Amino acid sequence: MSQLEKIYGVHAVEALLRHHPKRVKQIWLSEGRSEPRLQALLALAAENRVAVGQAERRELDAWVEGVHQGVVAEVSPSQVWGELMLEELLERTETVPLLLVLDGVTDPHNLGACLRTADAAGALAVIVPKDKSATLTAAVRKVACGAAEVIPLVAVTNLARTLEKLQQRGLWIVGTAGEAQQELYQQDMTGPTVLVMGAEGKGMRRLTREHCDFLVKLPMAGSVSSLNVSVATGVCLFEAVRQRSVSK
Repeated sequence: MSQLEKIYGVHAVEALLRHHPKRVKQIWLSEGRSEPRLQALLALAAENRVAVGQAERRELDAWVEGVHQGVVAEVSPSQVWGELMLEELLERTETVPLLLVLDGVTDPHNLGACLRTADAAGALAVIVPKDKSATLTAAVRKVACGAAEVIPLVAVTNLARTLEKLQQRGLWIVGTAGEAQQELYQQDMTGPTVLVMGAEGKGMRRLTREHCDFLVKLPMAGSVSSLNVSVATGVCLFEAVRQRSVSK
């Protein structure tokens, strides 16, 4: 079992069973769990012939770090997509693309929250640099509540070069920066858009900033100078959603 990953949480395991059932090798439930919210998960497991066993809660606690809700699955390793997958996604899409770039977000909880929000907003993919960035882990999947199994996470070697390629394909790069002159709500995001969010605290790197077509900021009326990156991502993505719904 050493080559298998452990994914935990009701929503994360259920999403794996719905979208990638062949990856799930075994599910473990805490002894005594039988509430209604597990019925859909158990039905999916039976449908896909995935074995379900029981274990003491202290065993599950030892297997994973985090709130597992009494559900742990042993699964084949995660897949993070490469740059070729991004090109394929852009070729296949029939809608105006909206992409999210996270420039060096290292907190797994922030990455999980951003994946969840990106999926809800209809983003085509989330792009991260391969180095100095959070990647798919059990904690990320738990926070994402199933979105990590649906929306592609694309890791690229050179983020600046990827942004250049996206510009050549006709996408506009919109970066977020506290010192920007223009506010988010003044920026047109109805066309093909790449939204770039900077890392926690540091913001975007210099090269990333230089490849942005536009820089925008969120209006801050209170005493704090910035929002958590996952919260700011939600605000920005759903402003794009709002604009696109109005323009239809």
